[in-house]
Amino acid sequence: MMGDILICIAEAVAGSAAWLGRSLSCVCVQRRDSDASSFFDLTLAQEECLQRLQRRIHVPYDSSIIEHQEALRALWNAAFPEEELRGLISEQWKEMGWQGKDPSTDFRGGGFISLENFLFFARNFPKSFQDLLWKREGDRSVWEYPFAVAGVNITFMLVQMLDLEAVKPRTLVGATFLKFLEENESAFDLLYCIAFKLMDHQWLSMRASYMDFNTVMKSTRRELEKELLQEEVLRLEDLPSYKLLSR
Repeated sequence: MMGDILICIAEAVAGSAAWLGRSLSCVCVQRRDSDASSFFDLTLAQEECLQRLQRRIHVPYDSSIIEHQEALRALWNAAFPEEELRGLISEQWKEMGWQGKDPSTDFRGGGFISLENFLFFARNFPKSFQDLLWKREGDRSVWEYPFAVAGVNITFMLVQMLDLEAVKPRTLVGATFLKFLEENESAFDLLYCIAFKLMDHQWLSMRASYMDFNTVMKSTRRELEKELLQEEVLRLEDLPSYKLLSR
C-alpha cells in the first residue's frame, strides 16, 4: 500500500528535481541587507567545527565512489532489513519514497550529507525512523509526503536555516547552533532527526496532504528556530521537540 501511495505522489509532481526545487525555495528566508556585514564572533573551536561541517555539506553524492555505494546499501538494509536489494538502481527504491529507481538523482538536492543524515537517524533512533518510513502514527492523509525526498528537503532546509555556508553565522539561530556543534560533532545529524520527527508532527497536527508540504516545512522551520533560542535549551536534547523521538 505504501509503495502504491508513493508512486502516485511521484506521478502527481513534475519529477523529483522540480518538486525539490519548489519545496526548498519556500523554506529559505531572504537575507536582510544588514546581514551581509553582520557576523557573530566564533571561538577557534567553533570555527573548526563549522569548517568540518561545511566540508561535509559540500560533498556531492557520487554513485561511482565505493563508500557512497556502501552507504546507500546500508540505508536500504536499515530501512528494509528483511528484503534484499536487487541493485543500487532498482524499482525497489520507490518503496522508500524516492521519485525513481535511482536515488542518486534525488540526492543532488542535499549531497552525501543527506544520506549520512538518513543513516544517523536509522541507527540512533530506529523506532522513529521506521515509524516515519511506514507512517505508523496518527491519522494519515491518502496523499502522503514521500519519506525519502522529504528527508533530503530537511537536510537542505537546515543548511539554509543555520546559514551554514557562510564564513561566520549571520543569525542568532546559526550562532546558537555552533555552540551545540562545539559540544557535539553530531549536532547537525541529531538536529536532522529532531526536525524530521517535528515535521511529521506538524504534518499530522495540520492534517496536511502532499500539496501542503511547503507550508508544513515553513512551520517546522519556525518552530525549530523558536526552540533553539529558548534560554533553558543548553543542548539539543533539551529541545521540546527532542521528546518526540524514540529509540
